[in-house]
Formats: sequence, C-alpha cells, structure tokens
Amino acid sequence: MPADLILYDAKIATNGNPSFVEAIAVEEGKITALGTNDEIIRLRGPKTHLIDGNNRIVIPGLNDSHMHPIRGGLNYNMELRWDGVPSLADALTMLKDQARRTPAPQWVRVVGGWTEFQFEERRMPTLQEINAAAPDTPVFIMHLYDRVLLNGAALRAIGYGKDAPEFPAGEVQRDRHGNPTGRLIARPNANILYSTLAKGPKLSREDQLNSSRLFFRELNRFGVTSVVDAGGGFQNYPDDYEVVNELHRNNELSVRLAYNLFTQKPKQELADFQRWTRMTKPGHGDDFYRVNGAGEMLVFSAADFEDFLEPRPDLAPVMESELKAVIRHLAENRWPFRLHATYDQTISRALDVYEEVNREVPLDGLHWFFDHCETVSDRNLERIKKLGGGIAVQNRMAFQGEYFVERYGAQQARRSPPIRQMLEMGIPVGAGTDATRVSSYNPFLSLYWLITGKTVGGLTLYPENNRLSRSEALHLYTVGSSWFSTEDGKKGCLAPGQLADFSVLTADYFSIPEEEIKRLESLLTVVGGKVMYAAGEFSQLAPPALPVSPDWSPVKEYGGYANTSKETVGASHSRALSVVRPRSSTKNHHISVLGDLGFWHLGCDCFAF
Repeated sequence: MPADLILYDAKIATNGNPSFVEAIAVEEGKITALGTNDEIIRLRGPKTHLIDGNNRIVIPGLNDSHMHPIRGGLNYNMELRWDGVPSLADALTMLKDQARRTPAPQWVRVVGGWTEFQFEERRMPTLQEINAAAPDTPVFIMHLYDRVLLNGAALRAIGYGKDAPEFPAGEVQRDRHGNPTGRLIARPNANILYSTLAKGPKLSREDQLNSSRLFFRELNRFGVTSVVDAGGGFQNYPDDYEVVNELHRNNELSVRLAYNLFTQKPKQELADFQRWTRMTKPGHGDDFYRVNGAGEMLVFSAADFEDFLEPRPDLAPVMESELKAVIRHLAENRWPFRLHATYDQTISRALDVYEEVNREVPLDGLHWFFDHCETVSDRNLERIKKLGGGIAVQNRMAFQGEYFVERYGAQQARRSPPIRQMLEMGIPVGAGTDATRVSSYNPFLSLYWLITGKTVGGLTLYPENNRLSRSEALHLYTVGSSWFSTEDGKKGCLAPGQLADFSVLTADYFSIPEEEIKRLESLLTVVGGKVMYAAGEFSQLAPPALPVSPDWSPVKEYGGYANTSKETVGASHSRALSVVRPRSSTKNHHISVLGDLGFWHLGCDCFAF
C-alpha cells in the first residue's frame, strides 16, 4: 500500500538495528518501512505527503514517564514562567510587566520551573523587590518545595494579616510586630504552599481548554509525544478530567496521555480505589488517551515530602496497614501502581508491604514501580528487581542538587539516584521530569542531567560511572518509558509496526557539545503520522496557530520555555515571543520563555505532587 507520509533525506535514529536510516514511511499512524531514500520513496503514491528532512537528526518521540500535564494544562495560561530566564533582573522585569497587564482579581503566579542557581545573581528575589515590581497586583512566587513569596497585595487578597492563624504544617514568617512578611515556609511539608495557591482565581472552562491545548503544543515543541501522567492533588477523578476528555473527543490532543489516578483525601484512600476500580480499568481508552493505573499517591501516610532544606520526615506507624489494604486491592484487580518515594527508608517500608502482599496475591507482570528513589540502597534495588518492579527517575536533583549536597554531602549525592546500577541490574528504568511544579518540562534538561550529571546551576553531582551515554539517555526517554505505561513494543523505537511518533531536531543531539544539549528543540514533531508542531524551515507544515486566552495571559506575551535559538524564531508556534527586557527598548527582539518542573504538593487536605 502507498505510504501516507514519507520523511526522507534525514539521519533517523531508530533505537534499533540499524541504528540510523535515511528515510521512514508511515501508514495509518504506524511505521511501515525504514531504509535508504531510494527504497522508501518507491513506496509513495499519488496522495503521499513527502517531507524533505534536510539532513537533520530525527529521534523517536520523547516519552516522559512522570509528569503532571493534565493539571499543568489547566493552569498553563495563568502562569508566568521563569524557567530558564538567565537573570533575576530579567525575571523581575517580566513580573513588573505582567503585573500591569493582569486585571483584578487575578494573580501573577510564578509556580515552579526555576531555581535561584540559574540566575546570574545566584540568589532569590527579595520581598522588597517583589513589592516594588508589583505594588497593587497579587503575586504568588513558589520556589521548589521550600517556600512561597507573597507581595502585600496577595497577603491582603487572601486575608493573611496579623491575626492570620498558624498552619499545622508550615510557617507564616512574621516581623517583630507579628505581621506576616509575605514569606511562607514549607515545614515539615508543602501544605501551606499549595493550600495558599488554591485560594487564587481559576480559569474559565473555555480558557482551560485553550490553556491545555497550548501546553500540549508546548510539549510538542520539545519533541514530547507521550506522557505518563502521575495525577496530582486537587485533581479529582473524574471531575477534573473533563477538559482533557473533551479535547480527546474532539481529536485535539497532540500528546498521548496514559494517566494514573491519585487519591485525594487522607483515610479515604481505599474507598477511592474501590470506587475507581468499579468505574474503569487499566488500558481503558485508546493509544492517545488511556487509564494507566494507580498513584503516585496511594496512601497519605506513605508520602515522604522531599524538601532538602528540611530533615527527612518520619512516616506514621500506620503506613504499613493502610498501604497494604490499597496494594492488595489493586493487585487483586490487576491494576498497575506507582508510589512517590524519595528516601530509602520509605522504600524499605513499602517493600515490606509489597512482599507481604506478593505472597498472597502475586504482583508478577503488573508493571508496578517507584518514582524518584534518590537515596535507594543496594539492598532495596535487589528487592525491587526480585519483585519485578521498575523505577521512574526524574531530574529533580538538577534543581535541588545544591541543597541536597549541603544537607547530605557530596558523597551521598554521587548516587542520587544510582541510575547506572539500576540499568546494570536489569531493572526497568524510565526517564522524565516531574514537571510542572519543580523541574522543567523541557526533556533536554533531563537528558543533559543524565549525560553530564550536572545541576541547572552547573554543579557536578555524579561521577562518570553514574552518567549515561547520549544513546543510553535517549533510550530511557523512549523505549525505557514505554514499560511504565505497559506499552513496551508499541512505542519508543522507529520500527515497522510501532506508532509513528518522532521529531526532527534543531541540532545533532549525538555530536553537539554537551552544554548545547539543553538548548535543543524540535523543528518538526509528528504524532501518529500527523504533524503536531513545526518551526523554522518546516514552518509551512505547522497546524493552524492557536489563539491565547484570556487576553492578559502571560503565555501571550512570553510563551513557555525561554530559548534564543534562531532556528525557531518566527516559527508557527502559538505563543507571542517577547524578549525579557522592558518592551519599550526591545520591541523587535524575540525570545521564548522557559519551561517547568516536577512537583509535589500538599493542599488543605491533600498532597499534590
């Protein structure tokens, strides 16, 4: 049969044998053939769409094994992204300009995706600087899992005055007169940060639809074609899935989503999963949108909050009994599950439960896994391997590494986590970001971290024996991640019969200097044989540009992840590009603005990773 699409004259990395080919043919959303230009062009028909790859590097579509895109999409149009902004001065200029544009009662939100170590100044903004930049518009600025900065207008908007009560988990910093200063400290967890964020206005349903489409297209900009959604606090099923459900019904998803269900209320976790196992089942849906399993929150008593500025939390004694009830129920119903676990102590106690359940209801073949595992021990790696589990790793340490080293030392940081050892043991490993609240959604930051072992601030964490080659890192972000949605063999390689998901990059991932890896983007992203994003020399292939709503959205002015690449300037992307300088002096300059991070979060009555 003639091909629907042929990409030729390219350097196509297959993740298989042969390693590279010149051309690829697609029919009905799947790859049908690979080979030389001459071999594949013979498969064209009168309606075949031919694309000249211009000798560019092509890689399989990237698959983030741990992100929060459904929730991220609902909020994207409200957020001012500081991800990748090079200086604090630039960030404050953006804040000042956005405060002028934002109408009452809306807030300016900077929610994750940045670290003080990315700035030239190597410091946080002060409360005085924030109040000077935005004296009248409420401002909420969250830094990783450790603190929030609020200006005076935000304190007034949410009613945090001298008589504001203390939080049971968190500190409202006060001056010598007892008045809140605007600094909220996560201690011992992030309850105070996320319950405060939840007080802000939300987007309308129509704006949420637009916001989600723009965010998914922003992921396409970086070659992301699939995500395993890890759920999140304040993300109730099925109510908070209506926006993404509508996009799916309308064939408007540009990223494949396999979603996990995240329990929402302490002491009601088993009831949640009992209800959900009656409503749906893993695999329900299609190749674009499907149920994946349970987690990453399974029970609240097993949630170990990772703020490396604070000591490791001790989990409640009831953890084992509560977790066993949920794990047994999931195993009996053959539901895959995932569990957020930063610390080895948490992993040990969870494995005690898993081993006990496994003796009664075998876990074999369930594709269960831990997320994060920054301090996992050799002994627990053996236990995970024996039980058939996997580990999803994310580049959170690229943003928190300096704090980890200060608390636990450089020696412990050398294996945070021990990725090379996991691979040598044959444990399934998938890569990701944990975006959008701490780490950036930009996958090339995560690939850079895996390859160099460096933080965003330039600190080398890992020795050479705990770093990966470029091919190994790419494998984790493609083939590796497919195991975590039980789609291994369906995606991750460019091979006949697999889904036709791939991207054409701005530069040669395999040969450019390491520091250039984090500046890569996609020039052409194809999902299921359809062009979802195109820029630069491929701009004429781009789908219609999307409007941005509401009109004051930061996305309209700044876009998402900051990048000065000339390859993408003028691309047919939905964002309005604007340099991070006062607009009066740089009207004709262009830059996009940075991406975003993974996140863990506690609301009034729920954690929200």
